Amino acid sequence: MISKAKKIAIVGLGLLGGSYAKGLARANYQLIGIDIDLEAVEFAKKLNWIVEGGDDPSLVKNADIIIFALYPLTLLDWVKENQKYFKSGAIITDVTGIKVEVLKGLKEILRDDVEFIASHPMAGKEVRGIKYADTSMFEPANYIIVPTKDNTEEGIRVATDIAKILNFNTIVELDPETHDEMVGFVSQLTHVIAVSLMNSKDNTHLVDYTGDSFRDLTRIAKINDVLWTELFMMNKENLSKEIDDFVEAILHFQKALDNSDIEEMKRLFVQSTERRKLFDVRK
Repeated sequence: MISKAKKIAIVGLGLLGGSYAKGLARANYQLIGIDIDLEAVEFAKKLNWIVEGGDDPSLVKNADIIIFALYPLTLLDWVKENQKYFKSGAIITDVTGIKVEVLKGLKEILRDDVEFIASHPMAGKEVRGIKYADTSMFEPANYIIVPTKDNTEEGIRVATDIAKILNFNTIVELDPETHDEMVGFVSQLTHVIAVSLMNSKDNTHLVDYTGDSFRDLTRIAKINDVLWTELFMMNKENLSKEIDDFVEAILHFQKALDNSDIEEMKRLFVQSTERRKLFDVRK
């Protein structure tokens, strides 16, 4: 496990960065917090999640481990502008939801004497800001480590230890391409479906009549427009393919409905039920 003597910096104290700070502080790690929002920094200080913090990028200079909880493009810009402050030998990780383009961008700019190990906590909420920090969202969630040939055993171990300290349910490894293909289906497509359903027509007058099925399906339609636009554009080929496949499935169902093909509709219901059950196995 990561030594308590190691200094850990978190760059970005929003929902995820704040939740990381809360969880790591609870495990008695001494943390440095960096954010342009000084109110977020003071919030973390007041709760003793960080021992030092501010908006000065040079605060990372003594950090052995740096966790970036930033949007993908902001992460790339931050590293390009401020990696001069990185301690030689530092291990860096992230929380971004897309990997191929992030890794490509970092490979072009990152110093050779530091190591970046890509990580993706599959956790979040439909709210923003450190005041909503919540470590309980990690407990049922998956944590994906995305190593490349440039990573060392130590770098992978640091990412694994972070996941264990934060009590993630499952820790797995994927290569960058497989990760982005997977995310295109299980995360990005589901957001497209929720957003498209809410935008298909303005049915807000039905607010008093909705049930759990509507609320469950549209929960993620309350979406961070800046973040998700970045994520979609950086994975647009994978996502576009998933949308094509989904549209084909919708049209197939519509055909069965229009043709009163009861047996085909039942088959689709049975198939979806059996496939969904498989996602309940790992809890």
